[in-house]
Amino acid sequence: MTNMASPTAGLGNLIAIGSEHYNRVLQHYYTEALMLDNLQLSDWAALLAQDLVYTVPMRQTRSVDETAESYIRSVMHMDESYGSIMGRIMRLSGKSAWSENPASRVRRFVSNVQVFETEQADELASINYSLVTRNRFDDDFFDLIPCERHDRLRVTDDGLLLCRREVRIDQALLGTPNLSIFL
Repeated sequence: MTNMASPTAGLGNLIAIGSEHYNRVLQHYYTEALMLDNLQLSDWAALLAQDLVYTVPMRQTRSVDETAESYIRSVMHMDESYGSIMGRIMRLSGKSAWSENPASRVRRFVSNVQVFETEQADELASINYSLVTRNRFDDDFFDLIPCERHDRLRVTDDGLLLCRREVRIDQALLGTPNLSIFL
């Protein structure tokens, strides 16, 4: 049997399901999904920290012994900052984003949410699963993008701000024509 490290190793103390912090994070994710699904990109931008790092590393198929090394961070599907995300939002909100005109019909399903304390008193860590469905034009099929998200959320007086997200897509070969949507 392979001796693999726990995916939650080093994240801090697990926060109990149903606790105030847990419920706050869960509500944040549901609100975020609703905003993104309904193209309320300006509203979603208000949930982003100005020091945001948003990455989607490439995945390679590896042997069981090398599973932990299957995400390649030297090549990314996305490697974004707050500024580049804001640029994408402006482009997607206008008429210059031909890849999203007409807009994709997208649903984001968030589950398996785990929340952790961090060494920073004002930040929480989270690992959660996301299943994104996407339909374009008049096609009778839709893309499925299953992924695991590793987030850092900053606790502020106004709510939670996303300050770091790494999206680990399950697929090595994407079944969607582009990633012009946010995961």
